[in-house]
Amino acid sequence: MPVTKALKWTGLAGPEQAPVAVVGLGHAGVHWIAAVFYLVLPFITEDLGLSYAQAGALVAVFHATSVVINIASGFLVDVTGRRVLWQTVALIAGALGLAGFALTRDYTVLALLVALIAASNNLWHPAAISWLSRRYPANRGYVLSVHALGANLGDALAPLAAGALLAVMAWGPAAALAALPVGAVAWVLWRTLASRRTGAAGDHQQVSLAGYFGGMVKVVRDRAVLGLALMAGFRTMAQSGLLAFLPLYLANDLGLSPLAMGAALAAMQAGGVIAGPAAGVLSDRIGRRRIVIAGLGLSTVVILALALAGRPVLFVAGVTVLGFVMYAIRPVIHSWMMDITPANLGGSATSLLFGVQAGLSALAPLIGGLLADAFGLVTVFWFLAAAMLVSNLIALRLPPDHTPTSAQEAS
Repeated sequence: MPVTKALKWTGLAGPEQAPVAVVGLGHAGVHWIAAVFYLVLPFITEDLGLSYAQAGALVAVFHATSVVINIASGFLVDVTGRRVLWQTVALIAGALGLAGFALTRDYTVLALLVALIAASNNLWHPAAISWLSRRYPANRGYVLSVHALGANLGDALAPLAAGALLAVMAWGPAAALAALPVGAVAWVLWRTLASRRTGAAGDHQQVSLAGYFGGMVKVVRDRAVLGLALMAGFRTMAQSGLLAFLPLYLANDLGLSPLAMGAALAAMQAGGVIAGPAAGVLSDRIGRRRIVIAGLGLSTVVILALALAGRPVLFVAGVTVLGFVMYAIRPVIHSWMMDITPANLGGSATSLLFGVQAGLSALAPLIGGLLADAFGLVTVFWFLAAAMLVSNLIALRLPPDHTPTSAQEAS
């Protein structure tokens, strides 16, 4: 079957798939970096003799830095209009942060490197999401689902690669070697996108300072925007807690090897790879709200089931199902935010969304670490299920959404 026919269901012509795929590859790179950090965390914890609270504090540094970076990143993206440049910078910064793990065993320096990784992750999203959203307004759900699919691929492949490296070398050299592919991705992205003529729909579309601040005042006063950001924040709070404590639970409570840990985490991401594009295309056709509410409800149920699954086989099966429902709705939420905010403020709206997510996510590893030290790691899953339940309740109170068309975007 010809590629153009196979991709017809996406609503996007074959040649237009290429830039979408390249941005998805870049997103895989920034998530690869973060996923490697999460997998080496148990080995850093053991090697340096850290408590669960200290390990959780390193993850909290990641999310706290994200809050700070989110304040500036959307502004930089929208005012300069250099969306491709900032995507490239994000990839390079993250690769340097991860490579630095090979050079130190000092806790404070490690925390600074984690902060650099966080800067990479949160500089990427305003630039990439606004670039895709502006270029493909009528296919926003689909292109952002490909963007999210890249994240799932990075999150799935990185644990496998890092697990294999950790089986034969220490965590520092393993992290440094894992950073090398990201540099290659940065080169591919720059060569591919910087030379494309994107015009008003993509890169180099700026907004004046007066227009920026005036528009942002309206955005932050919009109850639907704030409600959506808060709902996404509690959902991401649960997700970040899972990423922080799943490796610790798999290693310490279930006794899995590094390679088996990587396979289990990859299985969780694989569900999102399968479900993400389908959810994105469906949300373009029937709206975002129904997809989000269904995904949040199922995620809550599965996290509760994980707290009761004591055997490795059952736990890994539950984690796989969780990835299917939890990661499928991530691009739909991003699309929903782009639907209800002005196109020329897409970077800053993304920063607002990710800033709220980062602020709440910073609490998850701290609270989870204290609960794990006091009552055991399994209690963390009850806490994360409660966070997801709050996200459900907020989503039910959000107003009805709408799916934009090309005509609506042009008007």
